[in-house]
Amino acid sequence: MTTGAGLEIHRLLDAAFAGIDMTPETQDLKEEMRANLVARVAEFTDSGVGPAEAARRAIDELGDVRSVVDETATAFATVPAWVRHRVRPRPAYVVRTVVVSLMAAGALAVAALPFFGVDMALALPLAAVAVLAVACGAIVADALRQETTTSYPLPARRAGGFGVATALTLAGVGTGLLCLRGLPLGWLVGAVAAVVVAIVVFAQLGATHTNRHKPWVVRMHAEHERAGDRFSEDPAAAARFGLYTATIWLAAFAAFAVLSFTVGWAWSWLALVGAVVVMMVTLARMLFGTRQTA
Repeated sequence: MTTGAGLEIHRLLDAAFAGIDMTPETQDLKEEMRANLVARVAEFTDSGVGPAEAARRAIDELGDVRSVVDETATAFATVPAWVRHRVRPRPAYVVRTVVVSLMAAGALAVAALPFFGVDMALALPLAAVAVLAVACGAIVADALRQETTTSYPLPARRAGGFGVATALTLAGVGTGLLCLRGLPLGWLVGAVAAVVVAIVVFAQLGATHTNRHKPWVVRMHAEHERAGDRFSEDPAAAARFGLYTATIWLAAFAAFAVLSFTVGWAWSWLALVGAVVVMMVTLARMLFGTRQTA
């Protein structure tokens, strides 16, 4: 495709999308259309059509762009967000995780043998603890380096930090437990030091943590926060709910007392259960029901 045809496609496509709200989904649709237009223009130019005419024909074949956008938005609205943005694990990652997990499971079995009365030199379970710690640290670091449906991958350095901290924690705990089975107490000092270093690393990583959620997850969280923010936005609703709650529980305690002296303790507790149900229904209606305007 010539440069002139490419520029004409970009110009015509931008003109077709003029005035349309560019949501992330609409932008993805526009880029998909652009790729299809490039392929279609190449077919036209190969058959001898001029670049500008080929671009116009390809755009004309699209039809009404706004109707296509509306249809796409309607289709997206019927599909859950996590399905639209789903990221499948890479096969290589799955294979690595399975292999390393099997290694970790074998190392854990060997490390646990002294606690089941198996007589062996403690060097073997100590080596198994080291293998277990390294394997689990590798699994954690590798998992954090993967893009998921809800989150972007962590940078290699931060993911590695979490992996190292995990390995130090398991190595320290495992070595400390082996000290209970006869490992020299000198190893206990190293175990405690490893755990302390791991805590410091975890604390540092947690203190410098930043958001890695994808935009659609952030938008979903914001929508949920707005849905549950009724009482802070409407103090009168909060006051009404407080009065309703006090009334419900006063009535419940009165019913509890009456039922206790009439039908007995076996049934009086139902008054309290009923109060909880009524209060939760009232809360749901006030939070998510139709909001009244003054």
